[in-house]
Amino acid sequence: MLRIDQPHSQFPDASPSGTQSHLWLPHTALTACVRAVISRDTRETALSDAQRYNHFPASPVCSIAWFFSGHCEQLEPGQPACDTSPRKPVAALSFCGPSTQPVISWNPGPVHAMMLLLLPDALAALTGIDPGDYVDRVVPAAEVFDATWLAMCEAVIAAPHDEQRVQRIEDFLHPRWQRARPDAGAVGRIYADWSQSLALRAATSGWGRSLRQVERRIKQWTGQPLRELRGLGRSERAFFDTVVASKSGAVDWSEIANNTGYADQSHLCRQTRRITGFPPEELRRRIFHDESFWAYRLWGFSESHLAD
Repeated sequence: MLRIDQPHSQFPDASPSGTQSHLWLPHTALTACVRAVISRDTRETALSDAQRYNHFPASPVCSIAWFFSGHCEQLEPGQPACDTSPRKPVAALSFCGPSTQPVISWNPGPVHAMMLLLLPDALAALTGIDPGDYVDRVVPAAEVFDATWLAMCEAVIAAPHDEQRVQRIEDFLHPRWQRARPDAGAVGRIYADWSQSLALRAATSGWGRSLRQVERRIKQWTGQPLRELRGLGRSERAFFDTVVASKSGAVDWSEIANNTGYADQSHLCRQTRRITGFPPEELRRRIFHDESFWAYRLWGFSESHLAD
């Protein structure tokens, strides 16, 4: 997998130099299965309580989360990042289903963690798990996976460093995905490409090809309707365009809305708030100046890095 590191020099106000955030993108053979692997290590930095929150947008992916060191608590949906918000502990080895709303978590102290992001249809093909059963849920991985998958998870924990952990994940998934993957064309790196590929595959699968049957298949494979998946793809594209525009210091929200398929700027604002919890300009400001938005920065930098 291709590793991409977040350059702290680009975000001096937001990223303390001791934090380590890395993202690995899959090789071509796993593009239709793995969205990415992300790691986060704050053990060498003294963070404030506010800096130890973690913000994530709504997302169609499923994930396996490892907490090698430290602990995590997830806030109740819709609650703000403050110490009075109700929260619940997350298991050291957890499975997270697709999320239809923004997710905020908090680490009580230093943490070293990793997440494997899997496209939901690929996970279903590999394991028989129904992603729809886990929408907006986080559960211990032992409640979801069989002994073979749990053995892989334990092997990841036992690895001496993150690079070897990623290699063990890849070695486990690659042969299984080659056997399980459906006959379909290559899938691009972004959600828009993936949802379009799903629609094409659903339209050419089985006996029924009506719109209702296509939508039913997609929801069965992913746990969410095609309309929602396309909306997430549009939002991701707008996010990447915003990151690129921010390099020049000026963002034209009307232009971004028009270029990414929104009806108008107001439509972009409503959908951005629904998916991330923030209006576009506030989200952009927080990405560049708030440590707890490290995942957005890492994701945005990965796209601009590849584009360059």
